[in-house]
Amino acid sequence: MSATRYRRFLKLCEDWPRDETKKGRDLATFLRQRVASAFREGENTQISDPEKCDQMYESLARINANVYRQRFPRVRDTSFTGITVEECRVLSSGNMQQMDEQKKGVWNMLMKRLSSKSPEDSPEKAPEK
Repeated sequence: MSATRYRRFLKLCEDWPRDETKKGRDLATFLRQRVASAFREGENTQISDPEKCDQMYESLARINANVYRQRFPRVRDTSFTGITVEECRVLSSGNMQQMDEQKKGVWNMLMKRLSSKSPEDSPEKAPEK
């Protein structure tokens, strides 16, 4: 019976769309990792709670099939902030990398300013006796 569950989860992983703008951070990647860790022995994996496993599969399958999106259609394609989907692309991996580089640039600039002390700021040596 666990072989059937394993195959169903594999099929779900194949069908789940990947977001190429969020490599390594998207839900499809996370789902694949969780299935791999849950079914370490493949079809021979023993499931401790088959009902919970089936419930998880059904929930994920409904999300993947857009059941809730069809049941509760959105009036506008924006979030509560009014930001559109295109404006949310800021979270893509490329843009995140650019933001990190900018932060590093600002951080390096601050460190240089703080580390380059004027001679007046440095403590003088105490005279030797």
